Amino acid sequence: MSRGTLILRYSTFAVVAVLVNLATQRAVLALPWGSEGTALALAIAAGTLTGLVVKYLLDKRWIFFDMEGGLANHGRKFALYTAMGVVTTCIFWGSETLFWLIWRTDMMREAGAVLGLTVGYVTKYQLDKRFVFATGVRAEAAE
Repeated sequence: MSRGTLILRYSTFAVVAVLVNLATQRAVLALPWGSEGTALALAIAAGTLTGLVVKYLLDKRWIFFDMEGGLANHGRKFALYTAMGVVTTCIFWGSETLFWLIWRTDMMREAGAVLGLTVGYVTKYQLDKRFVFATGVRAEAAE
């Protein structure tokens, strides 16, 4: 795959995951919660989880061309994929929370989320390439 195609696909998948993440957050925030802090924490966590699952499935198949199946294989790779995302999730959460604390508007909270997710995804690609899908990437490069 050419560098341009890789960037286009990865960017598109990042946008899809961001939209899933933000839609999930909006759905959770629309529910009647007792406190604003609890609602925001639950919304961020739920959005992160849905975005993570969508991005993993897209990356596995269309970025890293990993066709291995099976519950054990998926479990191991998803665990690694998630572990690589811990630092990048902190970037995302920190950015989103900082924007919320500064401006206290949904639009700016979401702008912080998009900024944090963008920085996080660039970092995450490098980590996933090296640690999660290294076998699939090497196999493709050999073709």
